Amino acid sequence: MMQFLLAFIVVAPLLGSAAALLPAPPGLKGKSPEQAVLRHGVTVTGVILAAAIALTLGFDHDAPSRFQATTDISWIQALNVRIHLGIDGISLPLLLMTALLFFLCALYSYFKLPAGPSPKAFVALLLVLESGTLATFAVLDLLLFFLAFEMVLIPMYFLIARWGGAQRQAAAWRFILYTLLGSVVMLLGLLLIGLNSGTFDMVTLASDNGRELSHTTQLLAVLSIGLGLAVKTPMWPLHSWLPDAHTAAPTVGSVLLAGVLLKMGTYGFVRILLPATPDGMATFAPYLGAFAAVGIVYGSLACLALARKGNKGDLKRLIAYSSVGHMGFVLLGIASMTPTGVNGALFANIAHGLITGLLFFLVGALKDRYGTADLDTLAGATGAALYGRAPRFGAFLAFAAVASLGLPGLAGFWGEMLALFGAFDPAEGLSRPAFLTYMAVGAFGTLLTAAYLLIVVRRVCMGDPKAGPELAVADIQHYEFAAWTPLVALTVLAGLWPAVLLGLTDPAVQKLLAGGNS
Repeated sequence: MMQFLLAFIVVAPLLGSAAALLPAPPGLKGKSPEQAVLRHGVTVTGVILAAAIALTLGFDHDAPSRFQATTDISWIQALNVRIHLGIDGISLPLLLMTALLFFLCALYSYFKLPAGPSPKAFVALLLVLESGTLATFAVLDLLLFFLAFEMVLIPMYFLIARWGGAQRQAAAWRFILYTLLGSVVMLLGLLLIGLNSGTFDMVTLASDNGRELSHTTQLLAVLSIGLGLAVKTPMWPLHSWLPDAHTAAPTVGSVLLAGVLLKMGTYGFVRILLPATPDGMATFAPYLGAFAAVGIVYGSLACLALARKGNKGDLKRLIAYSSVGHMGFVLLGIASMTPTGVNGALFANIAHGLITGLLFFLVGALKDRYGTADLDTLAGATGAALYGRAPRFGAFLAFAAVASLGLPGLAGFWGEMLALFGAFDPAEGLSRPAFLTYMAVGAFGTLLTAAYLLIVVRRVCMGDPKAGPELAVADIQHYEFAAWTPLVALTVLAGLWPAVLLGLTDPAVQKLLAGGNS
């Protein structure tokens, strides 16, 4: 049953995508064909979420370091490529969060479909995107990982280019060119590992722990695969496609881009490079840590500049730059190559998906209400005064902001703290003075993060309700409340009870860093 559930979770969205393009059966059209296909999207993503929850309940939580629900079938015998699926404590939380975010996006789109061409195409692309992201976290073969990794590019390109806002064509082209170029380099590294070790199986490679690969091969593999993964993460200075893509994307596109697609890059570092090329990672770890530390401060300074009065900062662009900083903490944790740091990176991945997904939902809804996401226009002379005009909306936005700045007791705190702890005491052989410097820079970045998010809260939530734009602002609608509340609840749960997530990831991380030995 567990094997069937995992295979179903990966394949069912593709079947649902094909079905979305077919005419609706008689009696299921509802008021219009448009309503029928949007309801189909909600149904399919809801079934996938239910299957992911069932998979989580059936998962053996006493053995999270062991791959479960595995399927292993020979596919291309000449290259020893296999259809190998499985989940452990590292991939299960990402799989569940992905299924949840896609369901919430489909539910939100049912009531608030972005302006664009056929709803059938929108739902079909959304489901193809879901299949690719879920497969990325479920496959255990390098070439299958590459295929799943690439599968998300075309649907995301069209979601931005056809349903996005201003400058959507340029943003979509920049997104796909950056990621395709990174992927070409990554494929070379994956082939280098597979052909030199004699296998593309991730489980076997993790158990070998790089013993079948020379030091030079590991260096080349980390450099090429790391570049491809760094583009998708995105790591400074390979991040420049991200702000444009987020600014132009429709609301659900931004939610999925930040909440799911960015996680695919950091997941590749943990799943492939750390266990399969440990010597190569140890060589490049100080440089990865340096780029991560710069990214933390750079993202925060960019947000501060956008938040300042008179700079005409776009809120969606600001949240996009905040992702550069937050993902810098994830990369810093990975660069430490310690269980503490890697656990922090995985925790920060989940926290960022929940919190930044919520932020993009909120900013998208704010743009729908005001017709703009320009901070100066929203704030006017005294502030947008959401507390006075739409108090529940203002409360949700303030909650998301303080969660994003890492307030203790919420999910954003634990991942960043553990990543900094990992940098405080990095793995043996890494330069401790260098990582202490990165830790100090990262800690300074948390202060900058708090500064720009509090400025945003002050300018958007506070002010005189009778001043500023003469617009009636609707408070949270029922469908918005349904789509956003689960993210709020999970952010609080992960913050108050981090052992739920760390209990899954820690045994798997300990085994992964020990070369496959528990």
